[in-house]
Amino acid sequence: MKNFDSIEEALNVDTEVVEDNKIEPRKNQLKKSDQDDSEKDYEYSRANLYSLVEKGQEAVNGILELAQESDSARAYEVAATTIKAVADTTDKLIDLQQKMKDLEKDPNKGPTNVTNALFVGSTAELSKLIKNQNKDDK
Repeated sequence: MKNFDSIEEALNVDTEVVEDNKIEPRKNQLKKSDQDDSEKDYEYSRANLYSLVEKGQEAVNGILELAQESDSARAYEVAATTIKAVADTTDKLIDLQQKMKDLEKDPNKGPTNVTNALFVGSTAELSKLIKNQNKDDK
């Protein structure tokens, strides 16, 4: 007994009702290539952050020299802003390490069962299907 005969004929396809228990849980959410990509991304981000910190330290040294020579309040303000930017970048480096540790600790964290199903059809056909299932349940 097929509930979707008119749809099947119109689309020239066969359909079947999928039970919830036929959907298997995801076991490996991250594939090996995904893990390799995340490690490459980590190394790239880490290298960029190190580079930014080093360049920021050079900039701070130069700005501090300029501020001392010119005795300008604006130069000291720029130096303080640059020091804060370098400090923020080092904080991002620590955050990056923590995120990577979290990924390595449990890469399969996520839903274990997928219970969503997709219905392609009209609302009238869906109503008929639900009514038929309710009749079968009683």
